[in-house]
Formats: sequence, structure tokens, C-alpha cells
Amino acid sequence: MANERGLSHIRRTGDSGDSKRSKHQVEREGKREWEGMYRGRWAHDKVVRSTHGVNYTGSCSWCIYVKNGIVTWENQAHDYPETDEGMPEFEPRGCPRGASFSWYLYSPLRIKHPYLRAELAQMWREARKKYPTAYEAWASIAGDPAKMRRYKKARGMGGLVRATWEEAAEIVACSELYTAYTYGPDRNIGFSVIPAMSQLSYAAGARFNNLMGGAQLSFYDWYADLPPASPQIWGEQTDVPESSDWYNAGYLIMWGSNVPQTRTPDAHFMTEVRYKGTKVVAVSPDYAENVEFADAWLAPRVGTDSALAMAMGHVILNEYYVQHPEPFFLDYAKRFTDMPFVIFLDKRDGYFEPGHFVTGTDLGRDVQNPDFAYLVYDAKSQSYVIPNGTMSNRWGDQSKWNLKMEDSVTGAAIDPELSFLDSRDDVVDVAFPYFGDDAGSVFTHKLPVRKIVLPDGTERCIATVHDLLLSQYGIDRGLGDGAEDYDDETCLFTPAWQERITGVDPKLVITTAREFADNSLRTNGRSMIIMGAGINHWYHADDIYRTVLNLVLFCATEGRNGGGWAHYVGQEKLRPAEGWATVMTATDWQKPPRLQNGTSFFYFATDQWRSDEIDTKDLTSPLHEPRYRFSGDYNVLAARLGWLPAYPTFNQPGARIVADAKAAGATDDEGIKKYLIDGLKDKSIDFAYADPDAPENFPRNLIVWRANLLGSSAKGNEYFFKYLLGTEDCVFEPEFRAAEPEEIKVRPEYTDGKLDLLVTLDFRMATTALYSDVVLPTATWYEKTDISSTDMHPFIHPFSPAVEPGWESKTDWDIFRTLAQAVTNVAREADLPPLDDIVAVPLGHDSAAEIAQPGGVVRDWARGECEPVPGKTMPGLVHVVRDYKVTYDKWIAFGPNVRDGGMAIKGFSWDEKEEYDLIGRHNGLIKDESLISYGLPSIYDAEQAVDAVLLSSSTSNGSVAVKSFEALEKMSGLDNLADLARGREDYKFTYRDCQTRPQEIITTPAFTGSNTNRRFTPFTLSIEEKLPFRTLTGRQAFYLDHEMMREWGESLSTYKPILDYKPLKMPHADDGKPTIVLKFLTPHNKWSTHSMYFDNQQLLTLFRGGQTVLMNEEDASAIGCDDNDWIEAYNRNGVVAARIATTARIPRGSVFMYHAQDRHINVPGSQLTGTRGSSHNGPTHIHVKPTHMIGGYGQLSYGFNYYGTTGNQRDILVVVRKMEEVDWLED
Repeated sequence: MANERGLSHIRRTGDSGDSKRSKHQVEREGKREWEGMYRGRWAHDKVVRSTHGVNYTGSCSWCIYVKNGIVTWENQAHDYPETDEGMPEFEPRGCPRGASFSWYLYSPLRIKHPYLRAELAQMWREARKKYPTAYEAWASIAGDPAKMRRYKKARGMGGLVRATWEEAAEIVACSELYTAYTYGPDRNIGFSVIPAMSQLSYAAGARFNNLMGGAQLSFYDWYADLPPASPQIWGEQTDVPESSDWYNAGYLIMWGSNVPQTRTPDAHFMTEVRYKGTKVVAVSPDYAENVEFADAWLAPRVGTDSALAMAMGHVILNEYYVQHPEPFFLDYAKRFTDMPFVIFLDKRDGYFEPGHFVTGTDLGRDVQNPDFAYLVYDAKSQSYVIPNGTMSNRWGDQSKWNLKMEDSVTGAAIDPELSFLDSRDDVVDVAFPYFGDDAGSVFTHKLPVRKIVLPDGTERCIATVHDLLLSQYGIDRGLGDGAEDYDDETCLFTPAWQERITGVDPKLVITTAREFADNSLRTNGRSMIIMGAGINHWYHADDIYRTVLNLVLFCATEGRNGGGWAHYVGQEKLRPAEGWATVMTATDWQKPPRLQNGTSFFYFATDQWRSDEIDTKDLTSPLHEPRYRFSGDYNVLAARLGWLPAYPTFNQPGARIVADAKAAGATDDEGIKKYLIDGLKDKSIDFAYADPDAPENFPRNLIVWRANLLGSSAKGNEYFFKYLLGTEDCVFEPEFRAAEPEEIKVRPEYTDGKLDLLVTLDFRMATTALYSDVVLPTATWYEKTDISSTDMHPFIHPFSPAVEPGWESKTDWDIFRTLAQAVTNVAREADLPPLDDIVAVPLGHDSAAEIAQPGGVVRDWARGECEPVPGKTMPGLVHVVRDYKVTYDKWIAFGPNVRDGGMAIKGFSWDEKEEYDLIGRHNGLIKDESLISYGLPSIYDAEQAVDAVLLSSSTSNGSVAVKSFEALEKMSGLDNLADLARGREDYKFTYRDCQTRPQEIITTPAFTGSNTNRRFTPFTLSIEEKLPFRTLTGRQAFYLDHEMMREWGESLSTYKPILDYKPLKMPHADDGKPTIVLKFLTPHNKWSTHSMYFDNQQLLTLFRGGQTVLMNEEDASAIGCDDNDWIEAYNRNGVVAARIATTARIPRGSVFMYHAQDRHINVPGSQLTGTRGSSHNGPTHIHVKPTHMIGGYGQLSYGFNYYGTTGNQRDILVVVRKMEEVDWLED
């Protein structure tokens, strides 16, 4: 009883008083001191405005309430600028997931101190006493395989012990330096993710890594958030409209994007636009949250979206390009796409096949860069002309690099023809590949062609891309073939054809396509498609995306407010791009940085190439023989030809190559290059990827920060444990390859762990930290100075420290400054000499290297098909000398390269001497005369670094914006661009300005659109201002003529089924338990702080309290399962042991396991392996796609987080069975 416990202020019925009163009431008597607890709960000493650094829309404004130095709670702030009249406000923003974050500051998962693996700590402390220098102490451990094995085998087994900051930093510094001098600095690796979400924190580690000469791994492609279709079509990573522009749409399709769940703070724009009469359509195989808000639901079978899109494209092309040609669409296609450009048709046995673009070289034109001067047929002059804006102009006569409708040679006005139908010389049968299993592998259609005579007298057939598209889509143009009507099931890509693949009613397909097109005509292009992970996390995601994006281009919607594509996966718009990139890459001090595509690195480093289940013969065009049968061979080729970076690069460290070259007589850098090239030709030197299991080619150190690699993004998670870390794993089957490699040496398995040191910076003890050798405690979002920006709106936000970092934690900026100081100390103590290094630089996009390999023809110097020429037929080679004794000196100062060389982005540059001086005055200068950075602007502390970034970037400094536009005008022959930023020259905002309220960015050429007096939408600089797209033709690309794209049947987008390889490759004993084979999908988590943190007490309480798999009720019943039962989901890669939540929302044949469910909460042992169950990535495996490796050819050239292999993870099948008993492995 309450009164029995002395709580006299509570009186219940029966104590005294009216016994007739209700038994539901509570009466209180006495004083009101008891209210103090409640009043105190909401009392606070100060309120600090900050934000959250999640891989999400981000940039929600939050008020952080502090009492007695402790964060007590957070609440949404309301400080965004008001929107224009008629537009909903940006706020309120935020969601319950964000409102629960402060739990982490004081949670039992908080990492409070530096930690070392116990076995390592013991050996290190003994060695430190024995040897005179720290460097020698580490060498005594790293040079002893038995000692290394001792602590590597303990990874993930607990046993972390406290260390001091000095001790932990010294170990990291020693290992990094030992690796650099023993194996080469490109064996030191850094990994962090999504810099936009906390930009300075990312830059801190990348700056350290680049000053060390290490390789910084990409993340956007590794996450499979990067849509490769964007570089393929636009030559742009991903530029998308801000979320408020959804409200401008007249027709809105959500395709594979569950907006209310994954873009919660912005979803209101989608719901509110419906009140204006905008129709909202959802395309999703499951009854996702966004479907509830849709006016129509198209539910294709999982992974069949490209078939649906092809059928919609068929309707639009038939009705709006052929039956009733719409001038609005045709004019857009003529001006802004490659539809009017002409291609060769290659003669085969009985048919023709689409070939490469017709170029100035083919016709003998005397122009600059004729291999990249592409032609159209001009109706005015009745001749083939090279229009303005092609890649030839970009790196040649730049005054013609624009989209004015002119002949680039004569300047005459032109009118490109889209079709040769009425002026054809012939009609030929053209062959296309087909990849479905419901028809033959090759189909042909009629194509109108013209014939031209080349300078050598050869007659060739040519066609326009426009005519080729209509032929491929099966449009009846009176040539004797094509679809009879939409009910024609025998003609590929009709609405009737798609039904047998997708299950979607053809009538709904036809209606949706018509409505999308009609709305565009009625609203001048305001039809929009929001796209996301649901269609982007597949092996053939680029093809799926291209089929969908064809619709927005067919309907002239791209580059229009309220129209075009809107891709949202991750948080990819880092607004102050130029200044941030300079600090991040440390190019203010030295060039070039090593920027590595993450997927290829992990493919080799975790030995997933050893179990690659793909035989490329199964996936390439039936019209071509694949160059290789093994996917990994293409990656070796890509490294050799300079298409992709490859770090580690060579099987010898750069220092040894330089020393040997000098011993052989080399006296300068050219001599060193020649020695290296000769060594590559005679095989005395080789690329590391060709022998990834040779110890000299191992990556040795991996620093992970702002990420939970092993609990979130590690595709093929168990292979990380087995090969990279050398610890316990639950890989279920021995290695299996569908084809044997030609370019890669297969050695016996090495399972002792390639990494010498795994270092993690985190504020929570998640999976990666648990497997690390060194764990460093970092600050939370409420304890640091930083900035954030997002693709969802054009503002820059601050992180403001509400409290000091808890316990012994430090901010990321301070941690990496500490490591830089440790490197300098160790190098000086050991008197390490400057180190020679050779950096292999890939053929990069937005540089002249993108015209290095004409025609997209693959010529391999290793096969004698050409000579190895650095920067042309192989990577560029740069000799760098690294002095680690001054690492700290450089890290804390904004280097002189900005003052002396200016700033650059996207292939053009401008002077920044004034801004450099401004930063020096604002930040103060380095005052220590003993440092080489004496007298330079200080970026010692985080706020100084943020201000250096902001004041040197065009989005946050108006004078820089105008300068950058003026530089672009000189490069394009346009004179109207700088007006977009003029009037804001005096607008220069800093970190303190951001703290007052979110700061709206200035329109800048760093992005493709404008937010000047409008909502931001991409590509308006091209559509309205006539700036070319950064592609081969300067236009949006339907056709990709690279030899590899043709080999894989993807010159034009088409329907490609998802991969469906058997989940098990070996026979297994039948224990009689019922099983079911399902597609294994890992969508973003509903019950977590987006895709990052699910181990939050509040969020765990809202759902099942641990790892959970969602299954269709009927699938569960088929194996005897009910809701909340335990199951094992397994394949050759690993085993998941988890609860199931049964639901009718999930279609039959699939199982969902939400992303980023760490395995350290409520995960039992597996009955199949006897080990603890894996994470959501246990059953996954890296599948590298060779077409993502292309380089040195226009938009198909490498850029960091721009183009490269993706960590796709959806083409996976698992076997699911019920667990009869649950073993927690606690005996």
C-alpha cells in the first residue's frame, strides 16, 4: 500500500472519506514538494542549438537542454528561414528517432576511455621497455608472425583493456610508419562515410590519412547508394532537387523510395502536395509506408522494375513521339539529349549491331580532339556537323563548349534531325540482346539508316540514337515490325509483355505512363520521380535506373522545377565542396591524394574474389564474347589501364622502386617512370591486385571513424572476419568460384588476418569497435564543433558543443591532431628519413584524362595492344617525397598551395589569394617558428578549420561564387553565368553565423542547379543557361558506346533480371526440417536512428529488442513458424539467427532484414555453425560489375564517390528454417 511506504500524500478509496467515490481516482494531501522531481526534469541551465550527424536527410534543428553540465533532453528547434508564399515551411523537422539520441551520451554502450586489445597491450608494454624507440618496439611485434597471430585471433572475443591517449596514439603512429617504410604508405587505409553529415570530422581523418600517403576509401559506391546511372547519363555524381521542390510537382511517382520512413522530416512536402491536386503514385513490391499516402500503387515483383519502366517507355514513345509527336518533347530531345547524334551500325552475319558514335576522326574533320567530336545531321545545311558542346570542345576550343544550337566549326545555326525515317537510304535489321528467360537471347527490329562514304572509300550504315531507341522499344513505325498494340505479348517491352514478368496490370501501366506524360505537357515538365534504395541496391541498379530515367528524359522533365529525377539514398550534398575537399585531401600541402573506390578494395582485401559465384558468360551480351569469365580479372585490367585506382598499387613499395631506378641510372622523375614501366612490361614489377594474397600486398592498417563498418556496411561480413581480421567466422561453405581467374594468382587460403591493426573511433561500443585492436573514444554530436549539409535543402548547419566531450573522449578533429603529433614524435625519435613514394593516379573525370582512350576501345598494353603511356593507356605516375617529421606541422595549418595555385572544381580553377589572406586574418597564423607551417593560416582547432572551409568555398563566400562562375564562363563561351551569384559578393558566412540560424548557400557551379529566387533543382544551368552536361556529347546520354557497355549489352538501357544464384553450392545432409528459399533484402531500418544506430534503448523497446527478420505470413507458415519464432536464414556466406515478425505487408518469396542491426544484442548461436549468428550482412557477398570499372572515356571515368564498383547486396537468396531451440552460448 502507498501509505504503508510512507507516502502520506496519496489517499486511496477505503482510507477515509466518501466510500462511494470512484475507485479510479487518486487523491493527494499535504505539501507539494513531490512536484520538484517533475519540475527539475525540465529545468535547464542553457539551451544549445545543434543537429544530428546521421546518414539521413540530416540538418534538423535541435535544441539541446543542459543542466549541471549534463544533457537532459532535446527538442526540435524552429529557426529555418521562412519559405516563399504558397510554399509549406521547412519545419517542424525531426522525428522520434532523433529525439532519442541523447540517450547515447550516458548509455552503457558509451566508450569512455582509449582501449587496446589485451594481448597487444601486454606485448607492446613489454617491447616498449625493451627497445630504445617506439618504432623499434613496434617492429619487434610486427615482424614476428607468432606475436601478430596471438592478438589477431582474439579479435571480437572481448578482452579490451584501458590505455592512455599517449600509449594508444603511439601504437597507431608506429604501425602506420612501420608499414610505410616496410611495405609502402598505400598499405595504410582510412574508411569513413557520408562526409556531409559531419564534414569536419570526416576531413580530420582523411587529412591525416592523405598526409601519411595512405588510401582513403570511398563510401557512396560501397554503400550502393551511388546510382551509377547518374554518371552514365549526366556526367554528374548525384544532383537532385531539394525536398521542397516536390511541392512544385504536378505528378509525383515514388519508385523504390519509402519517403515517410527514410526521409521523415521532409515527407510532409509529399503529403501536402496532394492537397494541390497532384497525383502521387507508389511503385513498391511491398505495402510500404509510402504506399499509404499514394493515389495509385504499382506493385511489381521484387527486382523487376526495369521491365515495368521499359513498358511505360514503350507507351510514351509510341503515343508522344510517333503517333502524335509532341513538339515540347521533341525539341527537348533535340537540344538536351543525344537522340540526334549518329552512330555506326556494325555488319554481322545477317544483321547489324549498334556500334560507336560517328566522330570527326571517322569523317576526316580537321578539328581539335577529333576522336571526341561527335556528329548530328543538320536539316538546315543538309550535312553532318559537329555541334557545340561535345567533349572535343571541353578540352579544345572551349569557347564552343556550350549548348547553343550552332555548328562548332562555322558558328552557323543548326537544326539537328532526330530521325532518318523520311530521309532513309535503307531499312536494316538491327539486333539487340535480351536477358530474360521468357524469350530468345537476341531479337531484331527494323531500323531506318542512311549511308555515308568514309575518307577511305568505305560505305557504312549509320542511324540516330532516336531511331535506335524506337526500334529497341518495339515501336511500329510502318517498317513492317513492332508491336501491333499494347496487348501484343510477343513483342518485347509492351505493357502485355511486362505483366508476365512484373505481375502489374497492363492497364495501370498504360494509365500511369500517359498521366506522367500528359502532366508534363500541361505543366511544362513538372512530372517527378523520387527514386531510392529499393531499386538502387541491385547488381544491375544502373540498368534499372536508366530505364526509369528514360521516362523523365522522354517527357522533357529534367532541369525543371517540380520535375525530373529525385534520388535520395544517403546524405550526399556536401555544400562547401571546394574548401572541404582541399582540407580533406591535404592538397593544400601536397598532391596527389590516394582516393580509392571502396568496393574493389574490400573485394580483394577480404578475399571475396576467392568465392565469386559469377561467370560473366551468363550476364554478358549474347552478341559478344566476354573478355574474361571471372569478374575480378576485369578489376585487374581496370587497375592496369588506369580506369580505377588500385591501392595497394604495386607489389613493391615506391621507395624500393625509386631506389632501384636510381641504382639503374635514373636521374630524374622521367627516368624513374621509365624504370617502373619497363618493370611492369617484363613482370619484375606487377600490380598488387594480381596477387592479393601475397603478404607484401596486404593492407596493413585500417582506421575507421564515423562508421560501423562491421555492423553496417560490410557486404560479405563473415569474409571480413575470416580473411581480413583472421578471427572466428561463420562462413558456411568452403570457397567456390564459377570461373577461374586469368589475371589473379590463386594461393592457398590465408586466414591469419591481413590487417596488422584495426583502429576504430566511436562513441559507442558497436561491432567494429569490439573487433578492433585500438579503440579511441570520440565525441558525440552534442559535444563537437562541426557543420552539416544535405541534399534535402540548401542550408549549412552547425554542430554546437552543448557539453564538453564526456570522460576521456575527444572530438574527431582533436583525435587526428593527436595522431599527427604522435607520428611526428615517433618519426623524430627514430630519425626516420624522408620517404620516396610513387602514386598511381587513375584517369579522372573532369580532367583531360577523360579523353585518354578514344572510342571506348579497350587496348591492353600488357597484351601488346598498345604501349604503356602514363596518363593515357595506364595510370598517371607521380613521384612524391614524404617527410613524416613534419606531419603535425602540416596538419594544423592551411597549406600554401591554395595561395599559390588557387582553387578548382569540375575541371576549372580560379585564384584565391584574397580569400587565403582573409582566412589568415580571421583565424590567426601559426606562431611557432620551429614549424614549417610558421606564418600560415591556423586550422589547429575545429572552428578555425570550419571557417577555412567556408571562406574558401563558393557556396558560402559570394566573391568566390562569382569568381568560379567567371572562370566557368571563360571555359564555356557563355557570358550569363556569374549573374546567378552577383549581388552576394559580400555574403561570407562563418561557423558563428551558422550557429545563429541555418545559412542558405549561394548558387555556384559546384552544383548543376540554381537556388537564386527559386527552390533548388538540378541541371537548370544546362537547360536554362546552356552549359553542357559533362558527357561525351555534352547532352544527356541514352547511348553508351564504350566497348565494355556493348559487351555487357547495356549500350541502351534494357530489362535485366536480378541475379538468382543458388544459396548453397555444396550438398548438405537433410535433417528433415522444412525449409524455404527466399530473396534476402536489407532495407533501411525503421527502428533505428536511420541506418546507423539500432542499439538505442528507446528504439529497441519500440520493436522486438534485437535482430529481427520480417517474413510474409504464408512463407512463415510453410516452415511451421509463427510470429516471434526464431529462425536461421543462411546461405554459403553466413548464417543469421533472429526472431521473425510475420506480416502481410511483405510479398511472398522475400524476407526483409533491416539494415545495421548489430550482432551484440540478443543474437543467439547458430545450430548450423555452432558460432553466434551473423549480422544482416552475414548472407551477403560482394558482386563487382565490370561496367562500373570503365575509365578514361568521357563521363565513364573515375571520380572519388562518382563512378566505380558498388557494394550491391540485394541479389541474394537464403534458405530459411525454424530454430527448435535457442542456444545463447553462455555455457
